Amino acid sequence: MKQATRCKFEKDGKQCQAWAMTDSEFCFTHDPNKRKERALAHAKGGMTPKRNYKPLPPVELIDNKGVVNLLAQTINEVRRGKIDLRVANCIGYLSGHLIKALEISELEDRVEKIERVILEKKTTYK
Repeated sequence: MKQATRCKFEKDGKQCQAWAMTDSEFCFTHDPNKRKERALAHAKGGMTPKRNYKPLPPVELIDNKGVVNLLAQTINEVRRGKIDLRVANCIGYLSGHLIKALEISELEDRVEKIERVILEKKTTYK
């Protein structure tokens, strides 16, 4: 059995760090006998279909309960194979940010109410 070797290609005194292909001294990128295959691979890479996801229905996300429901629905859709994992990951990521934003908004509302009560008490005691 042939031992794996590094590609023999060198540029500016530095050797390529990729592994050589079986029965070749070069990796796929640097093998002069693979020019046609390399060109075809590059062309195919540009022709890959773009991912167009089906639009999902809008959901109410005005409070934490709405976000929890969205996450539960997304989890179930992932488990059934009904939603792309990248879309599900994006929903999870954005849901985390939304939860934090909702919590901050709720805290700001509470602080505003407390400040209003304090201000009212100051004006009534004068």
